[in-house]
Amino acid sequence: MIIGLFATHTSSNMQSDKLKIFVKCGPETMIPVYLESGWTIYDLKTAVGSTLCLNSDELRIIFAGKELHDNVKLQDCDVGEQSVIHAVPQKKKQLDISVEAKCPLNQTPFCSDSCEENDREIENDVKTNSKKSHFFVFCNSPCNTLCPGKLRVRCSSCKEGTLTVEQDPTCWDDVLISGQINGLCQAENCDGTVAEFYFKCANHISSADDSAVPLYLIKNNFKNVPCIACTGESPMVLVFPCADQHVICIECFRLYCSSRLNERRFIQDKTIGYSIDCPAGCPDSLIKEPHHFKLLGEEQYSRYQRFGAEECLLQAGGVLCPQPGCGAGLLPDPECTKVVCTQTGGGGCGFVFCRLCMQGFHIGPCESQDISETNNKINYSIVDERASTSKWDEDSKQIIKITTKPCPKCRTPTERDGGCMHMVCTRSQCGFHWCWVCQEEWTRDCMGNHWFG
Repeated sequence: MIIGLFATHTSSNMQSDKLKIFVKCGPETMIPVYLESGWTIYDLKTAVGSTLCLNSDELRIIFAGKELHDNVKLQDCDVGEQSVIHAVPQKKKQLDISVEAKCPLNQTPFCSDSCEENDREIENDVKTNSKKSHFFVFCNSPCNTLCPGKLRVRCSSCKEGTLTVEQDPTCWDDVLISGQINGLCQAENCDGTVAEFYFKCANHISSADDSAVPLYLIKNNFKNVPCIACTGESPMVLVFPCADQHVICIECFRLYCSSRLNERRFIQDKTIGYSIDCPAGCPDSLIKEPHHFKLLGEEQYSRYQRFGAEECLLQAGGVLCPQPGCGAGLLPDPECTKVVCTQTGGGGCGFVFCRLCMQGFHIGPCESQDISETNNKINYSIVDERASTSKWDEDSKQIIKITTKPCPKCRTPTERDGGCMHMVCTRSQCGFHWCWVCQEEWTRDCMGNHWFG
């Protein structure tokens, strides 16, 4: 239940100018509070205690995994509009923490290299009277964009924010992998000891159950590292998970991903999925969290999802319906050559085609489908000179046949524009090394006989 509004006896207009929070006292009691400027935790305890008919000494205030002491100012605790703070009775055993945290949990910048650098960043924020977010999320609704994030923690057993942590997280694995950080839940009927971290968008008022996906590769560029693509120094960058931790600005990351997406050069990994690696070609640099690709925008992200599903289907031995406007994914039996476009659940266009040549189903061997359609019903006045320069598809096909050779492994048309005869297929998941002259796998014989022609 929600107990009636309290805290000051002022008009509603004055209350609307103050920060409104909720203090949760047990599973069913929620108290709305309008904070006065400069309030400390002791002031909050006094106000809550008077409403619950308790002494302030009988209450403990817990927020974001920390028990807040009486002299702490609420404005220094990253408390936002309609934040939920927990008040628990002084009954349960407290954690024996010898070192007091220097900053709120949300401002723990464990993305930096050292604790000294973290402290220096916090001191700079204090001097400039500004708070820089150390975490970034993609907010699906209502922002639908990259936003600063707020780190929160709750008990993994009762899902309440009454758990106090034994220590702050020091790396991303501490918050992304469950069971890394322990604590003690202060709720009366819960003995939970495992911390469960989650993130919220800091750009809008969020509900108690609201959460956002952390983009852990997006970081503040405190070191002013130049972008690997444009060499500019952006305040916010993406750091690839390679050994060298190459840095790319957000705009160049969008261009890089869009270019690779258009070329179908994303990589389908069995464990990670459809992803992309560092532009420098570093090993073990695939992006594991696909929500980073939401930075491309809705249209490009939809293409990314569709291309990923198609690549996964093709690698599993499936085919895509060749009928224009369909493109449904199908998984026929390996020995089946007659394929009917009928998806599970009654979908599909019903088109029947040959699996070998991807044309309409036929009896007998596959034939080349190079048919030019004519229309004799309408007479057009066509100048021969113009007609010779207007053959779009036909000329393109001829140029492809003359200037390209198919990859011996995947049959992708490949053009050679100079250099040696050692070719590497650029199609995603192929990468076959072959010889331009003999059109076979590249060997030492090819290197010795016709490396340069």
